[in-house]
Amino acid sequence: MNTQTYSEQEVNDKLAAELPHWAFENGWIRRKYKTSGWKATLMVVNTVGHLAEAAWHHPDLTVSYAFVIVKLCTHDAKGITDKDFELAAKIEAVVGWQPATEARADGSKSALTGTPNDDARFKYIKYD
Repeated sequence: MNTQTYSEQEVNDKLAAELPHWAFENGWIRRKYKTSGWKATLMVVNTVGHLAEAAWHHPDLTVSYAFVIVKLCTHDAKGITDKDFELAAKIEAVVGWQPATEARADGSKSALTGTPNDDARFKYIKYD
């Protein structure tokens, strides 16, 4: 497989422009998602798992009570490739989705309210 890898500078430039909550560390691009607790953590893990399996590109995960760290690297290319950026962008879009902040195509407010963060029973992601 002849997959183009990006230099450290190219990775950092691409992250700054496209994925500002992600960082390049020790050969991986990584993102820490803070959650409100175990239930939300499992929901993030399952979401990432579904996206990774659908993409057939699998991240390393660090899972704890109130956070999930996602790390991506294309092992067979020995570096960061478009696969990593594309999966990171999809994960970011889905895990970071906040329906209440979106408008419909006609400009009206979304009918989806999003998870209520003012009640501990329903808290989910700690959005950046």
